[in-house]
Amino acid sequence: MKITQLRTFIVDGGSSNWVFVKVYTDDGLIGLGEGTIASKAQTVAAAIMEHERYLIGKDPRQIERLWQAMYRYARWRGGPVLNSAISAIEIALWDIKGKELGVPVWQLLGGAARDRVRMYAHLGGNSPEEIADRARELVSAGYNALKMGAFVAPDGIVRPSFGIREAIAKIRAVREAVGPDVDILIDAHGQHTPVMALEYCERAAEYRPFFVEEPTQPEDVDALAWLAARVKVPLATGERLFTKYGFAPIVDRHLVTYIQPDIVHCGGILELKKIAAMAEAHSIDVAPHNPQSEVSTMASIHLNACTPNAVILEHVHQRPEWRYELFGGHTYEVKGSYVDLPTKPGLGLELDEAVAARHPYRPDLRPMWTWPDGSVADW
Repeated sequence: MKITQLRTFIVDGGSSNWVFVKVYTDDGLIGLGEGTIASKAQTVAAAIMEHERYLIGKDPRQIERLWQAMYRYARWRGGPVLNSAISAIEIALWDIKGKELGVPVWQLLGGAARDRVRMYAHLGGNSPEEIADRARELVSAGYNALKMGAFVAPDGIVRPSFGIREAIAKIRAVREAVGPDVDILIDAHGQHTPVMALEYCERAAEYRPFFVEEPTQPEDVDALAWLAARVKVPLATGERLFTKYGFAPIVDRHLVTYIQPDIVHCGGILELKKIAAMAEAHSIDVAPHNPQSEVSTMASIHLNACTPNAVILEHVHQRPEWRYELFGGHTYEVKGSYVDLPTKPGLGLELDEAVAARHPYRPDLRPMWTWPDGSVADW
């Protein structure tokens, strides 16, 4: 079997553009992968296609060899764009391998480590009352874990005292609404300075968060170490880290309770599996970051299915209805905050190109926050 062609597809998913790749082979098997990065869709698509001239004529089943070549031969390594391009192709290669052998991907990676995969839902709301009502709805629907990004910056201006105070009010309202047994995950989203993060974590502690996600910037591991030594809440990070090399300093120093590699950014399915094994050796659990499309979600479900310390998975449950048409119908079903292990060969879904064409690329921008003096703040 040989690779004959790569094709990319950019689809407007509503909140951001999704980037997909199809890898074609000479025996008719086609693999599907994803490399979505918000606001950088065209750049990632171009980076994916840069690999075509190397991959044509290669055996798609030699996944490790091809990964090493894409990562190392280029010399310039790392970063979100280059690693997301590799991730997209790598996921598609596993899809091909599973289809050829007639088994779901998780069966190729050691088999099941669990019977079902736990999912958490996103929780939004502009006020404590609104977010509490939404939390009750999700719990009534069966979810037992909810994630919220509670910090606010009215008009895009960051005022630390106000933003933290309002965030804590929302967290308190959700805890009171759902009771003591539903897990609350808090996404700090890299929006805080270390001092802000310390106050935020200290004040959130009484509401027993499952974790506080990305409380510091990924560039400064020592800031995370400083914070971890001072707080009592579990910390998590990793959506903006790439490959085993990016996670090693955090895992080796036990700086977090959970790591959050993203399967479409960190290097793909097998690279995430390697990262998880590093974490397992340090008693650190894995909660993959996953705000992308169903392709990313299905790849992550396969990963969690066969990885002992992959304990929970992000799930964006509010999507445009046409997304089901994009993949030929429902690709997974959340029942009581869990999904069953996939049974179809490969990833278990296909991209409908006609539906994709009806939702073409749309330029998008990330939120742009500032400090009161007009200088750039993080979002």
